[in-house]
Order: sequence, then structure tokens, then C-alpha cells
Amino acid sequence: MITGLYKEVQFDASHRLLHYKGKCANLHGHRWKAEVWMEGEPDEKTGILIDYNTIKEIVCRFDHQIILNEADPMIACINKYQQVIVTPGEPTSELLAVLIKNDLQEYCRAQNLSAKVVKVRIWESPNCYAEVAGSTLPSRACG
Repeated sequence: MITGLYKEVQFDASHRLLHYKGKCANLHGHRWKAEVWMEGEPDEKTGILIDYNTIKEIVCRFDHQIILNEADPMIACINKYQQVIVTPGEPTSELLAVLIKNDLQEYCRAQNLSAKVVKVRIWESPNCYAEVAGSTLPSRACG
């Protein structure tokens, strides 16, 4: 029987948009919220589709981190003092949604789980989010 699940995880992280013309080009932080929807066949023995703590661990690799575009010259300076998460492009909410979706899906493949990521939504403020669903491109909403 196909089962669906939902997990919400909040994390704090800083980023900047290197190629953005505006205040988001400055290093700044957010209280991000990730929402994850998954579905599949639960394990026959445990009855679990995927451990909620696994979802939290995958999302929380970003917690209390600085996230920068791989082309950002700030990486060399900050790396002297702390680890930087480097992304293949601008560290937008759209890209974080894709990265988290891909990380979760890779975990499920590696663990031979039937779970599939249905949707990942990343909130970077209380009224703005980006989401990626299935194999679609990310979408954005602000209210």
C-alpha cells in the first residue's frame, strides 16, 4: 500500500546572492523552513517509509552554516574561520529545494527504500517560498 508522509524542519543559515543587484547581495541570514512530502511502500518489518529523523538530518546539514555560490570570492576568506557550504550556482531557496530533494532521493536509493520525494518546499521568510515537485523545475511564491 502506498503511504505518504510529511515532515517540517526549521534551520538557521546565512547566504548571499553573488549576482543579484540589491540588498540580497550582502551576506544575511534567515530562519528557513523546509517542508518535505514523500510517498512509497513502507518497510514490511518496520512499517516505516523513511525515518523522520533521517529527513531532519539531511535538511539540517544547512543549519547554522554559511551557504555561498561556488564562484563567490568570499569563500576563501570565510573558510579560514569556518566551513562554508558551496553550491553550484546562487544559493536561492529554489536551489536549496532542489539540493534537499536530490539528497533525500539519493539516500533512499542508497538504502534501497521505496520512498520517493513528492515535493520539497523551502520558506526563506514567513511569506515567501520556493518548491520543487517530482522532476519539475522549482516554482516561487510570495504573499
